[in-house]
Amino acid sequence: MFLFVTLLMLFSFMESQSEHLNLFGPEAPLVAVAGEDLVLPCFIRPNTSAVDMTVEWFRLYVDDSLVHLYKDHEDRNEKQAQSYRGRTSVFKEELQKGNASLKLSAVQVSDEGEYKCLVDDKSWSDDITVHITVEVLGSHPVITMESYDNSGGINLLCESRGWNPEPEVLWLDREGATLPAEDTQTHRDTEGFSVKRRITVYDYSDSNRFYCRLQQKHHMMETEIIINSKVFDTWKWAVGISVSACLIAVGLIVTAVVCYKKELRQVKQNAEQQRQRREDGQQKLRVAVEFKKKKKLFAVDVTLDPDTAHPALILSDDGKQVTLGDTRQDLPDTPLRFHFASVVGKQSFSSGRFYYEVQVSGKTEWTLGVVRENINRKEWIPRTPQNGFWTVALRNENQYWANADAAVSLTLREKVEKVGVFVDYEEGLVSFYDVESSSHIYSFTDQSFTKKKLYPYFSPRYNEHGKNSAPLIITAVTE
Repeated sequence: MFLFVTLLMLFSFMESQSEHLNLFGPEAPLVAVAGEDLVLPCFIRPNTSAVDMTVEWFRLYVDDSLVHLYKDHEDRNEKQAQSYRGRTSVFKEELQKGNASLKLSAVQVSDEGEYKCLVDDKSWSDDITVHITVEVLGSHPVITMESYDNSGGINLLCESRGWNPEPEVLWLDREGATLPAEDTQTHRDTEGFSVKRRITVYDYSDSNRFYCRLQQKHHMMETEIIINSKVFDTWKWAVGISVSACLIAVGLIVTAVVCYKKELRQVKQNAEQQRQRREDGQQKLRVAVEFKKKKKLFAVDVTLDPDTAHPALILSDDGKQVTLGDTRQDLPDTPLRFHFASVVGKQSFSSGRFYYEVQVSGKTEWTLGVVRENINRKEWIPRTPQNGFWTVALRNENQYWANADAAVSLTLREKVEKVGVFVDYEEGLVSFYDVESSSHIYSFTDQSFTKKKLYPYFSPRYNEHGKNSAPLIITAVTE
């Protein structure tokens, strides 16, 4: 009887414990780029070892559904779908922490869809669904000069193919302002979406530079064309001959009026564009003056805190440089130490305004900004203000992003060599600047820091075969 009661109590205890276990994963669909690796998050909470459990990943709504199976302490992929052979793995060293995430290598367009993560124990089981969207970057956009327009412009065509999903096609001027254009023509075939969009442009003297941009949610390609004013002069010369012939003809007066109206309309259009350029120039000047004022009044000395650095990060002796090494150092896993490639500054701020600068030259990826003191440093979470991160990032050499609650793609004309970070704690403002050009990159406004300390945040990102080996360097602020 005593043994029976003991076993019953033990079973009840295990059952009550298991009732509190749950699986957690990403709330939003994951976006992957074809050819790159992707991690499908799946975690047991509270942290509970999954080493002795069964972890099964499978695809929904397909016949050959098994993606990966971990069971009895080893992978059991005899019945794995052929398309996933050699491309999947679980993080076995992380299973003891309840991490049942799946790594999917060399993502393909055919991988797009819904996946189920099922974790099963003798007394408990749960599952979550993870949705993957695969973005395919199409061919680089090509601009063609098609013909002259009767109103004095030149007709341009921008086209590209092989995209998934369908990209947005934009025509921009040299300042990055969107220009009116014809509707986009779209065609879909086995290679993906092909797109075309036409525009008529006019002679803007010193600013005949135009951009065609193809943009998905997370990626962007851009091509520029520069048209010499002499090209437009050729059109004017040809039209001049035509107008002279018209004046000799019977319809002399009517033709002259029509030509005059066209010329007057063009003059007004040019005047408006010049006015807009002046206003843009004045705005840039105001930004530059305000930026230099912030540098002068609010510069602080920031050094890196080695007690927070991920074990694979290498910090310089003066605490001003950080890069990612090839091996992990044997360092104590304290509550302050990051489990991802990150480090924060020793200095914290809970009021006032402060500014510092970071050199990013030679890097293809990085993330910079400020973080709240109580962020989760042990697990992967989105780098968003909601989770205590106010950051901007570079990916794939030339793709700049602001990590807002919904990621924002940033259009920068030149590659940033040095980033300035400014924070006004009371105003809830975090701003980023291109130091070399004294231009504004992005600002988080009307933020609430919930009376917590803020720390400067640095992530040099991963060193892909030496491609991103340059360090992040905290530099002295100079006027």
